[in-house]
Amino acid sequence: MKVFASWSGGKDCTLATYKAIAAGHEVVCLLNFISEDGERSASHGIKASVLALQAKAIGIPMIQVKTSWEGYEGNFKKAMGVLKETGVEGGVFGDIYLQEHKDWIERVCNEAGMQTTFPLWGSKTLDLILEFIDLGFESLVVATKLEESLLGKKLDRNLINRLIEMESDPCGEGGEYHTLVTAGPIFHNKRLEIVYGKREMKDGVWFLDVSPPATG
Repeated sequence: MKVFASWSGGKDCTLATYKAIAAGHEVVCLLNFISEDGERSASHGIKASVLALQAKAIGIPMIQVKTSWEGYEGNFKKAMGVLKETGVEGGVFGDIYLQEHKDWIERVCNEAGMQTTFPLWGSKTLDLILEFIDLGFESLVVATKLEESLLGKKLDRNLINRLIEMESDPCGEGGEYHTLVTAGPIFHNKRLEIVYGKREMKDGVWFLDVSPPATG
């Protein structure tokens, strides 16, 4: 089945995409929603330019849709409508156990005539994150509500143990942390190169700003 992957740049959507491909789906694009000014991801605040480079490293085209939170559902449906006209039949989502969000996705996709695939749904979060690491994916923490020192850390078994000690869900399903994936099996032998920027706290969450390397 031709599908799009709902994309934030983090570990869950990446692992879900990997599993969808392994199951035989054709992931034709990554669907990413960005702020109305076109600068950053609507979900985790990652620069749109970084996500575009990530898609290039993976080798799957990215569609970035500008939206406000108020207009998110409508813009999501419009984007799916355009994709449906090109032969896309469904979407891949990285949800694990938040039933309310899964219900919302299923309703919106159903109203747009799209099927839904949830490759991670119902799995144990510790099993998923260890599978992600063991598959060879690399990622770093770009946002956390735990402590600033986690920013920029590579997500590995040592960090997972530390997160568990901090009483965090291993996959951060409670919003404890978010990641940016920089390498792994779905990357076409390329690595996403980034430069670390400033750290700042917004609404109780620490963010690490990352940018593409300077050119010229």
